[in-house]
Amino acid sequence: MPTKERLGVLCSGRGTDLQSIIDAIDRGEVNAEIAVVLTDKPNVMALERAAKAKIKNLCVNRQEFASREDFERALVRELQAASVTLVVLAGFMRLLSPYFVHAYQGRIMNIHPSLLPSFGGAHAHRDVLAYGVKVSGCTVHFVDEGMDRGPIILQEAVPVWENDTEETLAARVLEKEHLVYPKAIQLYCEGRLKVEGRQVRILDFAGGKENGQ
Repeated sequence: MPTKERLGVLCSGRGTDLQSIIDAIDRGEVNAEIAVVLTDKPNVMALERAAKAKIKNLCVNRQEFASREDFERALVRELQAASVTLVVLAGFMRLLSPYFVHAYQGRIMNIHPSLLPSFGGAHAHRDVLAYGVKVSGCTVHFVDEGMDRGPIILQEAVPVWENDTEETLAARVLEKEHLVYPKAIQLYCEGRLKVEGRQVRILDFAGGKENGQ
């Protein structure tokens, strides 16, 4: 049996995407183990979810570090100590520096609540509604040095209704996040993601071809 990927999940809040990954692993849908859950804030729900699942977890409190560099070095130390092979950002509300990205080059995933490259940034749902688009969704992508601009792995769309609020749209998108993020992680675990420039090819090993999805 091949060695399982060891996930390091970074969170800032409720940890609902974290929970979807925990549940998918428990169901046998993701062939990985969560080695550690790290948060940048204390007393958040993500820590409770990890503890309940008996997963190593701790807060690396950004407020306790004089600089972003010191904070990120502490994160990397914890990830390395847990032998993490894939970093998964699950509602982690901080832009990572080139130092961190280089430390795990090609091994960092993020999920964003819009159809990138449209509506990146911290206020996607607000911006979607303000612009008046009819379709939104979520995007799983590899992380590079830019904000929400790394190569796209998977996307799922949802309709935007005329009476939507940020809360109702967010809830609809979140349902898709909980389905698509574990799927993208499993594709990585199977070695089926091939990055070529901005393109992420999904390999179909059974047929010996690239999947055109």
